[in-house]
Amino acid sequence: MPTRDLLLVLLIVVAWAGNFLTSALAMREIPPFLFTALRFILLALPLAFVVKRPAPGQWPRLVTVCLCIGVLHFGLSFTALKLAGDLSSPAIVMQSYVPMTALLAWWVLGERFGWRTGVAIGLSFAGVLVLGFDPLVLDRPLALVLMLISAAFLAIATVLMKGLRGLDAFSQQGWTALFSILPLLAISTVMEPGAIAQLPLVSAIAWGGAIYAAFVSSLLGHGLYYVLMQRHPVAQVTPWLLLVPVLAIALGVAFWGDRPGPRLLLGGAMVLGGVLVIALRALSKSRATPPAEEI
Repeated sequence: MPTRDLLLVLLIVVAWAGNFLTSALAMREIPPFLFTALRFILLALPLAFVVKRPAPGQWPRLVTVCLCIGVLHFGLSFTALKLAGDLSSPAIVMQSYVPMTALLAWWVLGERFGWRTGVAIGLSFAGVLVLGFDPLVLDRPLALVLMLISAAFLAIATVLMKGLRGLDAFSQQGWTALFSILPLLAISTVMEPGAIAQLPLVSAIAWGGAIYAAFVSSLLGHGLYYVLMQRHPVAQVTPWLLLVPVLAIALGVAFWGDRPGPRLLLGGAMVLGGVLVIALRALSKSRATPPAEEI
């Protein structure tokens, strides 16, 4: 990758890692599902004008992908982040969606993987178990469970997304925002009573977290990610994104008071190590496959 694109990758890493900190700060005042709805309301404002229609017959798949990502993945992941009380464990456990995606692609799409990838998948899940016995995580086990469920919905959406055609990154984000706002507001009304009425009392810090999530993490981060996907194979970019949880842990220690114990660090290393092996195996396969002949 040229230096210019490496700098873009690092910008994505900073944007996504910072989202853990800014969102946690915002959710001191705004509950998770309402915070997720605000993120998508802000994101929908510019993207509603540029979304492209999917190919004929793809609306059911698109709606399913959007609800899996926007409502179930983001709603549950922000809930887990709120419950966890730290940034480190949610940032690490989120990466379990990578081995989950590999397993789902094998089961649903028939994609095969070698024994090294299989060992890496097992290592990642074993790392989640080790991480789960850290005292920091044991104190709030529901956060770990919800983050794993959130990662599973992201994996499902990732597999389903492979069947979508003719949608760029901004269209995908725009439809996700548009389809998710009403369900998120409905869930917030039921599970977070009175939260919407309290929005006028929310501080600038909390609103800043929602704005950061919408425009820095989503619009900028995912926009740059799409640019890199046009220039390089997915497997060439993915390993660099493992810097996101590493930087999130550093931010948690520096600004949130996280004190990761040895089990969390060992389990985290196992999870991230497994994910790295999966990504490197994918990169190796992409390099081994000869390019298609141009016509």
